[in-house]
Amino acid sequence: MPTYPQKEDKQTIKYNYNMQKSLYFAPPAENEPVLSYKKGSPEREELLKAIDWCKSREVDVPMIIDGKEVRTENKKVLSPPHDHQHVLGHYHRGDKSHVKDAIDAALKARKKWAAMSWKQRASIFLKAAGMISGPYRARINAATMLGQSKTIHQAEIDAACELSDFLRFNVQYMTEIYNEQPNSDELHWNRVEQRALEGFIFALTPFNFTAISGNLPSAPAMMGNTVVWKPSNSQIYSARIIMEIFMEAGLPDGVINLIYASGPSAGDVIFSHPDFVGIHFTGSTAVFQTIWKEIGNNIATYKSYPRIVGETGGKNFVLVHESANAAQVATAITRGAFEYQGQKCSAVSRAYIPDNLWDEILCEIKCDMDTMKMGPVEDFSNFLNAVIDEASFDKLAGYIDRAKDEKEVEIIQGGNYDKSKGYYVEPTILLTKDPHYVTMEEELFGPVLTIYIYDHKKWDETVELVDKTSMYGLTGSVFSKDRYIIEEAQKKLIHAAGNFYINDKPTGAVVNRQPFGGSRGSGTNDKAGSRLNLLRWVTPRTIKESFVPPTSYKYPFMEE
Repeated sequence: MPTYPQKEDKQTIKYNYNMQKSLYFAPPAENEPVLSYKKGSPEREELLKAIDWCKSREVDVPMIIDGKEVRTENKKVLSPPHDHQHVLGHYHRGDKSHVKDAIDAALKARKKWAAMSWKQRASIFLKAAGMISGPYRARINAATMLGQSKTIHQAEIDAACELSDFLRFNVQYMTEIYNEQPNSDELHWNRVEQRALEGFIFALTPFNFTAISGNLPSAPAMMGNTVVWKPSNSQIYSARIIMEIFMEAGLPDGVINLIYASGPSAGDVIFSHPDFVGIHFTGSTAVFQTIWKEIGNNIATYKSYPRIVGETGGKNFVLVHESANAAQVATAITRGAFEYQGQKCSAVSRAYIPDNLWDEILCEIKCDMDTMKMGPVEDFSNFLNAVIDEASFDKLAGYIDRAKDEKEVEIIQGGNYDKSKGYYVEPTILLTKDPHYVTMEEELFGPVLTIYIYDHKKWDETVELVDKTSMYGLTGSVFSKDRYIIEEAQKKLIHAAGNFYINDKPTGAVVNRQPFGGSRGSGTNDKAGSRLNLLRWVTPRTIKESFVPPTSYKYPFMEE
């Protein structure tokens, strides 16, 4: 007589079955360590050589369509924001015909790429990650420093570490998604197949993070999609290196197509194409809303409902309780507001400080800011560099000039600017008596922070003010030693920030640790750096197989 497993044995069998569902496992992902670049270190010496090499020659940057270099007669200059007279090279401006060619290339490559084993796709991007954190590290950091005016620390955590983290952890998330399967039994085998989307993806990427620029096209591609990628004009200098790395890592022709057309030209062609199936976007709220409207107007044109994934602006806050530590608050403000010239989506741009701590916090902030240096990226002692371009400079200078003429606003630190050599805007703090002053509500995207001092007895009213002041919901932080207060703020500000920080600055999200994104006017909150984002780039198919199908329509309850 056969023996049947007891309850414990069945659990063991189920456990072993779950462990064996995948025949292959990708290397476990770990966050790339941030190098120090201290004096005398080998990474510092290698980086300095890479910077000198980049500055000593002018590069020619073609578009890449279907794996081929594409050049035009319309060449545009690439210059460092901190030294706009220096020429790093030229890129070839595209037009609508190049956008169409890129779409055609993506559609031609789609079926073969989607049919490729996930293990092969994973290998390509894992190799790219190893190249970025290894032999290409100095070069991609130098390009980010020069092209986007970043300090070495900001370039290192962005271009070298975060981009390689995105690639490695996205492979891990991909395997988790593919391995997640429904229950089956002895008579039925249930399966879920995650398919690439039926069309092409448009990746529209920003200037401020090389990592985001690399992640937005590669995340959909990793899941079997093909992509048309348009980077910001201000990030092309480092974008070309990302594409070079992908191609050297073995990315097939047509999977990611890199174009330098204008936004309107690209949008006219892409959003009217029937095979457009999704956009992966980081940029301004106004642009994203325009794109969404355009997609809506063309919805009947598309073969599938497009996936719209976007992270946009922020009006990120630091809310300080009367019990907070003044030195900790000051450091969070100076780093959070002024690192990378305040050009992070998560940068602190409004702060609410209780009157009982104001004098102490102001003293700490002034001590910090009096020692901050601003200048070119080649001088590693600088804490700030230049803002990205003349349009950004002029916008920020306009807000500063306006503040100088306002009675309810006082400039308590900074307030100067100069674009004769580079687009330099001094780190500036505005003190306002009006909690709804324009710079408390509108995103500036620069090194300008506005502070509102509140009566420490009006904590509840201030929490409500923080929640209702801005249309955005990206990042924010609360400083307090009181756990009741922390819990209260966390609950009341539940939709005010998609990334919420307790006793820390609201910047510096790390892949796999703080998945990044916000809602309200800040985007769709699809959390780059998590499996939630990758799920947007596949469409599931459920498969049920019956081993012993019934042979009669009658059910037992029908017996007479």
